[in-house]
Amino acid sequence: MQTEVHVYAFSIAANVLLSFFPFLIVCVSLGRMVFPREAVISAMDIAFRDFFPDALGNFMHNNLPQAQPVEFLSIFILLFSANGIFEPLEVALNKVWGIHKNRSFLRNQLISLVLIFVCGTLALLSLAIAAIGQQNASDFAVFRWISLWFYKSASVPITVFVLYLIYRYLPNGRPPVHRVVPAAIGVGILLEALKSINMWAWPAFDAKLQREYGVFRYSATLIFLSFLTSMLVLGGAEWAARGHRMDHDNRKTL
Repeated sequence: MQTEVHVYAFSIAANVLLSFFPFLIVCVSLGRMVFPREAVISAMDIAFRDFFPDALGNFMHNNLPQAQPVEFLSIFILLFSANGIFEPLEVALNKVWGIHKNRSFLRNQLISLVLIFVCGTLALLSLAIAAIGQQNASDFAVFRWISLWFYKSASVPITVFVLYLIYRYLPNGRPPVHRVVPAAIGVGILLEALKSINMWAWPAFDAKLQREYGVFRYSATLIFLSFLTSMLVLGGAEWAARGHRMDHDNRKTL
């Protein structure tokens, strides 16, 4: 609940907004190299509606970028903006774990690039699993439900693994695995719960944003949801570090 935590979370959320559309371009372009466009669009629809219900999901669908050759400029923009996600996140995780020295800017960029490639590949893998289901699905609702179930079954473990990589390797140190793994699992489950809460609260939330932000409501939605996600991620890290400190104090007492 410290003020600087909110500063970190909003900084992460702003960089998520900057990197979101370039990431969609990369997903569509790479997906079209393997699957038909219809399967790629259907898979991304599943992902959109899992995070963004109703009007925002429709907006994402209608403004999805056209398939095009993989553009290095888009990839560069994605990597540059996504690096901004990991900079404040590293500083926050270092503070959580009591690490007093941050990495240099160059070292942070190198670690961030590795994490971006790994996490981006895992995200594409999750979409590919959904695309395979959509490619083989018919118009029957039961097959669409099965495809959604496959996506859900893959997305939760992938989310947990991504959280493990961030908790373990982003800080300028090596947090203990026995504390990092439960935090990654717990936060992964909480993120799924956040999706359900978002579905329930969305109508009132969307109406409020439409009144107060007008044409910017979708950008504001991305920032608010990214902020809540960042707070959950940082809260999980704090819980893991607090448990580690308690273990250390107990060993000293014994």
